[in-house]
Amino acid sequence: MRDRISEALKSAEGYTEIRVQQKQSTSLAFRRGETDKIAASTDVGGCVRALVPGGGWGFATFNTLDNLADRVEEAVASSKAIEPEEPIELVEAEPVDMVIRAVIEDDPRERTIAEKMELIEKYDGLLRSRDDRIIDTSVSYGDSFSTVWFANTDGSFFERERLDVVLRAVAMGKDGDNVQTSHDSWSSRKGFAMVKDREDDIRNVAEIAVGLLDSEQVKAGKYTVVLDPMLAGVFIHEAFGHLSESDHIVDNPQAREMMTLGRRFGPDELNVIDDGTVIPHLRGTVEIDDEGVPCRKNYLIKEGVLVGRLHNRETAAKMKEGLTGNARAEDYSYPPIIRMTNTAIENGTVSFDDMIADIKEGVYCIDAFGGQTMMENFSFSAGHAFMIRDGKIAEMVRDVVLQGNLFQTLMNIEAIGSDFRWSYSGGQCGKGGQGAAVSFGSPHIRIKDVIIGGK
Repeated sequence: MRDRISEALKSAEGYTEIRVQQKQSTSLAFRRGETDKIAASTDVGGCVRALVPGGGWGFATFNTLDNLADRVEEAVASSKAIEPEEPIELVEAEPVDMVIRAVIEDDPRERTIAEKMELIEKYDGLLRSRDDRIIDTSVSYGDSFSTVWFANTDGSFFERERLDVVLRAVAMGKDGDNVQTSHDSWSSRKGFAMVKDREDDIRNVAEIAVGLLDSEQVKAGKYTVVLDPMLAGVFIHEAFGHLSESDHIVDNPQAREMMTLGRRFGPDELNVIDDGTVIPHLRGTVEIDDEGVPCRKNYLIKEGVLVGRLHNRETAAKMKEGLTGNARAEDYSYPPIIRMTNTAIENGTVSFDDMIADIKEGVYCIDAFGGQTMMENFSFSAGHAFMIRDGKIAEMVRDVVLQGNLFQTLMNIEAIGSDFRWSYSGGQCGKGGQGAAVSFGSPHIRIKDVIIGGK
């Protein structure tokens, strides 16, 4: 493969890159006691991206490796036909030569479809058996193994293997007009063993749905809240991480003003990172991005101060900042755009018991169930929550929606826990019509004066 790509690049002009992908995948689903989906596929394809001096980005895709040189010519011709408002420059990147092999402990490709279906059918049955008020259930399973080959005219080459296994479970309960939903997901880059022996986790999904049916709606107001590591990780990814992606900043004066390096965003204890290299089996770990730039640990906030942003080669050149390894594409049919990898709030020093000890009335928010952001404003729904009363976890409450201004909320962080953990959910982040596998992490965090919508 390397020789074929390198040979095709000999006819390139300007900067040109070729990315080829081969992917084998399985997708299964069981819903309400019946098979809902069985699909298996193998896909091979690739793309050429070209940038000639004075031109724009040219892009061509293909599903056969025949006549690669012709695809290079198509991308170059497209680049020449585009007249950008200002010249596009790229930061120089040190050439790489890397081969990244997947480390697999239990290969799902060696398991039969029947074996996988039997497992998710069992899990669906566990959801349905919890309570007669559970009216809808779904358990889905997916695995994929892909290999990507990349080379460019700067002399870089990499070959990268990736295994992904994801299990998702959803339970919907109904009691009169009260309808509540609980969900969870689990992912692994190691193998099929991750999805086995999840009976307790599956039962917990149904248990939460039933608990929400029996709980009262939270009373609207301003509270001191404690976010569990899952919700805190989702919060920092959605509300802050996307603002750190420089394609949102470079041409937006309002965003550039908001995201000025050196601006204080939170207390001294607040440190936020994005790291595509941190743990091999996290979903957001990619080792090297889709422009051939090695990933690294990037501090976005350090000791409460904004110190970094996420870049591709183009935005790094425009903003005169260093490369971060954050250019990612969903697959060969898309050009790379700036995406997060593994985004997290680093560990603090406060135990959970100490964090809630002096809260007279607050809310403990667990997991995330959707949300939206609009520049610095956000709205997130907790998966479920409990009241905190006189320093103790009390009754479950539902319909907990957290709202506020990102910058004020970060400044209102009162404590950062000492119990950091990464999320191994099947995180998939959408942006620009593309999805990207991501992970997030955090310890528990405590925030004062959070507005919560409710009754």
